[in-house]
Amino acid sequence: MQVVIGSDHAGVELKADLIKMLAKSGIETHDCGAYSSDSVDYPDIAELAAHRVLELNCFGILICGSGIGIAMAANKIPGIRAALCLTPEMAKLSREHNDANIVTMGARLLNVETAEEIVNTFLYTQFQAGRHQRRVEKIHQLEQKCRERS
Repeated sequence: MQVVIGSDHAGVELKADLIKMLAKSGIETHDCGAYSSDSVDYPDIAELAAHRVLELNCFGILICGSGIGIAMAANKIPGIRAALCLTPEMAKLSREHNDANIVTMGARLLNVETAEEIVNTFLYTQFQAGRHQRRVEKIHQLEQKCRERS
C-alpha cells in the first residue's frame, strides 16, 4: 500500500509521527510537504497532494491546524473526496458511505494516538457501495456540471 501525505506548517510534527507509524506497517508514503515549521499556504500542499492521490490512485492524508482549510482546498480538485475526520467513527463513515480518498485532520485538535487510530480506520475500511454508490455518483455529476460551466 502507498499513501500520499501532506501538511502545512501546523501539521509538520503530526505528519512526521504518522509517517513513522505508516512505515512500521510497511506502507510507503509520498510526502508532499511541508518540511519545516516555516509558514506555508495549505492550498498549495492540498493541490499537490490531491493530484498525487489521483495520479497514484491511492489514499491521502492531509493535515493543517484545524483540518478544515486543507479539506476545502483538496475538495476543489475534481475526483477528490476529502473528509475532515476528528474521530475514528468519522473516518469509518467517510470510507463506508462516501468513498473518501483523502482524510484531513487538525493537528491542533488531535493527539497522536487519536490521529493514528483515525488513519488506520480510514485506510482499512472498505466502501460499502450499495445505496451509497448512487450518492457518490451524484458527487461526480456535480463535478462534471461545474467543469461544463467553466
